[in-house]
Amino acid sequence: MSINRFSALGQQLRKVSKYLILFSFCFILALGCNSQNQSDTNPIDSNRISVGTTLKPRTLDPADNYELAGLNIIYNVAESLYTYEVGTTNIKPLLATEMPTIDEAGLTYIIPLRTGVTFHDGAAFNAKAMEFSLQRFIDNGGKPSFLLGDVIKSVEATGEYELKITLKQPFAAFPALLAFPGACAVSPQAYKIGAGAFNPNKLVGTGRYKLNQFKSDSISLDRNPNYWGQATANQGINLQVYGGNSANLFNSFETKAVDVAYQSLDPQQIESLLENKEKHRVIESSGTVVNYLVLNLQQEPLNQPEVRQAIAASINRGLINDRVLKGQAEPIYSLVSTAFPSYEPTFKQLYGEANTAQAQELLTKAGYSAQNPAIVEIWYPSGSITRGIVAETIKAYGSSELAGMIQFVPKSVESASFFSNLSQGIYPAALVDWYPDFLDPDNYLQPFLSCSEGSVKTGCKSGAAQSRGSFYYSDRANKLIEQSRQEQDVAKRQAILIELQEVMSQDVPYIPLWQTKDYAFAQNDLNGVVINPSQTFPFWTIKRSSNEQ
Repeated sequence: MSINRFSALGQQLRKVSKYLILFSFCFILALGCNSQNQSDTNPIDSNRISVGTTLKPRTLDPADNYELAGLNIIYNVAESLYTYEVGTTNIKPLLATEMPTIDEAGLTYIIPLRTGVTFHDGAAFNAKAMEFSLQRFIDNGGKPSFLLGDVIKSVEATGEYELKITLKQPFAAFPALLAFPGACAVSPQAYKIGAGAFNPNKLVGTGRYKLNQFKSDSISLDRNPNYWGQATANQGINLQVYGGNSANLFNSFETKAVDVAYQSLDPQQIESLLENKEKHRVIESSGTVVNYLVLNLQQEPLNQPEVRQAIAASINRGLINDRVLKGQAEPIYSLVSTAFPSYEPTFKQLYGEANTAQAQELLTKAGYSAQNPAIVEIWYPSGSITRGIVAETIKAYGSSELAGMIQFVPKSVESASFFSNLSQGIYPAALVDWYPDFLDPDNYLQPFLSCSEGSVKTGCKSGAAQSRGSFYYSDRANKLIEQSRQEQDVAKRQAILIELQEVMSQDVPYIPLWQTKDYAFAQNDLNGVVINPSQTFPFWTIKRSSNEQ
């Protein structure tokens, strides 16, 4: 596919979007009015904020929720021991009163807890309730249970407001795990411990909002009048769920049927709203989702480091961002998100940007030429239009700028097969994205570079690098990961994390491409709309400028 065809494809997509918009217009007006009429317990008024989304929660049980749709509700209704300052990755105490005291071995964490806190059902919050909540998260076996289950050895209330957590092995990023929204306190009166004992339609926490209603197409949250801290800037939230239909969400915002639109609009819809930003407020935030190219070190020609380095040097991230992503992303030069101080653009430092001269030199060194080109298949899930166009862009740019020394061959397969095949080593290269489990640089390095069984010769036989599809093995990387997990000194740990990024850019099992930008759109009379790096959305900061709470 030529570069010119990309713009033609974009025009076709915009035409389709326009037809969808016209088709949906009357239906959305009727739906919006109907949803307001049916909300008897929480009529939409000037003191409440209406939020539109396409994300439908599968469950609201913190011990079983592993998707953004539900985690966003949990984040606003329940509270964890630690959290992040709004809009940042700076961790701070929430239900804890201080950062933990850690023993010299890095295994025992003593956490003082907040007093005077009650659950929404009136039960008292204390160390026993927090012990119950964390034990339930682990023992009930929900989707995210491994986050704590793989790390925690025991949880014990050692005082009415003191918690002791013992780890199986040192893990310096552990407080970030305790900031995961699902690791929140839940009322022992409302929940039970037991494998599979979940309450998908209930949520009883200690947070600023109480769950009023949970339906398939709407969720309502009321201000918690007994909240221990500062009250919300609004009286409540009416969440309208559009079930994956971004055209309906787009039109509802355009017609002011909802105050805020967030997660998820199509790139063309975002582009339209950005072009008319004087009509509404635009909230833009650097995301923490990274997109990358994984290279299989066990397949030719990618078993040669010079070929991997040549690909890294040839990538034109600016072209991808401008032509494919409509400027709605950020070029990235490490797998660690730019949200962290330890982000180091090692790929740019080593290879520059679109350095085709260096790429050709490396390919020549590896024995390739126009007469004997390196051939690399790039696989992607067929359902991803974006990744398909990215693969075609890499192919077209390589063909025009690398003198025929390398040929990229885009190939697609349906999503289920794509992800299962990665770990089996079927693909030489693949376009993948990474949603972090928790906000710490460790979660951008260990899941990619660590290998529990293997060798440089055989590659990774078992471990994170094998599951990611690179089959990368490095004694140095394994040792650095272990050191980073044991190191409690912030500056020393950051130095280790930077060294890990340098190792990755030298060995090139992955090539970072771009980091997402997150967008929310709000009507002009709203203030305080913020997107967190975790993609959670603090409802309590949103305020209508015409109202004083």
